[in-house]
Amino acid sequence: MSQYKEILLTARPDGKPVGPHLFEVVEKDIPTPGEGEFLIKQTHMSMDPAMLGWMMPDEDSYIPPVALNTRMRSSGYGEVVASNHPDYQAGDKVMGMMGWTEYAISNGQGINKLTAAVDGETALAVFGLPGLTAVQGLFNVGKPQPGETLVVTGAAGSVGSMVGQLAKADGLRVIGVVGSDEKADWIVKELGFDGAINYKTDDLKSTLAALTPDGVDVFFENTGGPVQAHIFERMNVHGRVVVCGMIADYTASAPSPGPNWIPMIKKRLTVQGFAMPDHLADAPQLLAKLTPYVMNGNIQFRTHVLDGLESAMTALNLFFSGGNKGKLLIKL
Repeated sequence: MSQYKEILLTARPDGKPVGPHLFEVVEKDIPTPGEGEFLIKQTHMSMDPAMLGWMMPDEDSYIPPVALNTRMRSSGYGEVVASNHPDYQAGDKVMGMMGWTEYAISNGQGINKLTAAVDGETALAVFGLPGLTAVQGLFNVGKPQPGETLVVTGAAGSVGSMVGQLAKADGLRVIGVVGSDEKADWIVKELGFDGAINYKTDDLKSTLAALTPDGVDVFFENTGGPVQAHIFERMNVHGRVVVCGMIADYTASAPSPGPNWIPMIKKRLTVQGFAMPDHLADAPQLLAKLTPYVMNGNIQFRTHVLDGLESAMTALNLFFSGGNKGKLLIKL
């Protein structure tokens, strides 16, 4: 094959489901790496909720929007197939920001070399953005202590499920908020969470109170929505709120109102938002923190894999319908 496909973002989200009307599939000749460059054949692409934010025109954000008529941004996993770079050889397995493309040229910036034992699904589901985000948010922002209670929303997602398992391994009581009974069963019976709340069917206030008899010390927020206020009300003195995502508001016409700040004063709460682009330089340290949990068997994961580059154009809708089960990936 002398040509490859990539997908360009050609229009901003318009309130409709994300689909081909926002993108253009183009074919190009496979490039030859220049001096200090190498060519990657991407085999797996990561789909992440943050992508919808990257597609928006908002310049006042933690990362510039994807420019129109350029390759859509994403992280991925692949193999070096040709190299003129001294640190990368053909056959090396790599992970990094490659975008929606079958092939990518790189000079090594933002690309990490992996051992051959780490396959694409494990790389992106555990050691990619989900793992880095979970470690940074939980340990460096949430500062959990053994015996405390943590509540995590989006608990069956790629980040939330890792946050819960890391906290359980460190001796916390962990409650997860999910959107189906199947996901509730998975995080409790398979991942070892102490309890689960189905925000679509459970009485949020009473169920949360029953599952957090000693209140909440760490609230890891991935979704927003009505459950947020109930969790905030359960926060203990000197509690920490880690704001990682707000997917319930990403497509809303108006953001949901946030909690009243008076309890924040009374309880001396810490509320901190964070975004991983600020911390990517710390990836080696974050991975060093994560790896022992993985090696000790504390981390389980599942993936939801779609086939083919062009399936990426509708994949993001699964985040808003709750249809994805596990880390969402595209296999090329």
